[in-house]
Amino acid sequence: MSFEADQVRKLLRQQSAVARFGSFALRQNDLHKVLTEAARVCAEGLDAPFSKVCRYRAEENDLLIEAGVGWDDGVVGYVVSRADISSPQGRAFVTGKPSICHDLRADSEFVLPPFYAEHNIISTIDVLIKGSSDRTYGVLEVDSNQRHVYDQHDVDFLTGFANVLAEAVDTAERTLVLQATVERMKELVQEKDRLLDQRKVLAEELQHRVRNNLQLVYGMLGQQLTDTIDQAGQRGLRAIARRVSTLSQVYDQLLGAEMTSTIDFGGYVEALCLNLATVHAASADTVQLTYVCENVDLDLDVVTALGIVVAELVTNCFDHAFPAGKGTIAVSMSRKLTEPNIALLTISDNGSGFKVHSGSKRHGLGLVRRLVEQVGGTIAVATDQGSVWTVGFPAPGTDASEPDVMVDAAA
Repeated sequence: MSFEADQVRKLLRQQSAVARFGSFALRQNDLHKVLTEAARVCAEGLDAPFSKVCRYRAEENDLLIEAGVGWDDGVVGYVVSRADISSPQGRAFVTGKPSICHDLRADSEFVLPPFYAEHNIISTIDVLIKGSSDRTYGVLEVDSNQRHVYDQHDVDFLTGFANVLAEAVDTAERTLVLQATVERMKELVQEKDRLLDQRKVLAEELQHRVRNNLQLVYGMLGQQLTDTIDQAGQRGLRAIARRVSTLSQVYDQLLGAEMTSTIDFGGYVEALCLNLATVHAASADTVQLTYVCENVDLDLDVVTALGIVVAELVTNCFDHAFPAGKGTIAVSMSRKLTEPNIALLTISDNGSGFKVHSGSKRHGLGLVRRLVEQVGGTIAVATDQGSVWTVGFPAPGTDASEPDVMVDAAA
């Protein structure tokens, strides 16, 4: 089997691992179980025996091991290091860039806890786990007791996985807030009952006041359900499922590509648009999704990242661009005439335009920008008439084929 075929199989296995993890995170509300499964999947994906998820603690300015696989008892729950450049994970946290150490035995600049030597750790790779807004959750690390030279595909896999994990962490934390609110409501009900038993003389007035307080709590809870679950929590879970579905379509495309290391991104975008039109079938006969794309062969990692970008932006158009329920979404992709090694991807709509309001919780758009940066691209939005998202990205090769025929997909 050729090296290239081995690489493709490895990438397929990694993509499948992300898909399985996304399905697991979609069903799981226990954050510790989500983190432990993430550590297991990452270790398996990089053929390493050890992995851990470290949470940043701002007050202590350190990194605490929240979950892991392969370690002896007592390692999970241990403070692995300060959040500074004195350790591999600290360096990744401070710089915001992946930190790779192929051989710790030859690197004397790091101060490591004793359990690294006890487990004969030689190679490490760390990436940042970004949280909501500007908050960083921590670091995802994979460790090996054999010398391992990590390549760019390994970095991209771990970085992409950390982005999905960040969304899962945000969703789990929002769920915890909701659960805490429900528990607080139960405590207020119990307090009401206790006071009624102790103050029967004032029962009527007390019940009137407590009833009003409970109605206020229910109102606050209802608002939180609207803001957190319906609009953020559930949308976050749907977003994870959508991204996993987008990753799985890369696998489907590979089945027809004879296991090559690249994919025709134009054909992939067309298949993705057909799928998105089916997903949003409730808007049939009111919103039209059209697309026209040149054939451009791209690496699997680039296709995966840009596929998520297309899914996020098209879904954003369906969800927010047409208050009146009618309009057109257009997706196009072609090489620049003046720079054939650069391709332009455009997602536009003739709706009400895109506006970011103060306090917006559209985490998916933040992920879009991170993914575009990850592939070395640029992104801009114009909102004069409707919205037009323009993504520029490297597209090696100068053979630009004729664009496919314009296709209308009734959403």
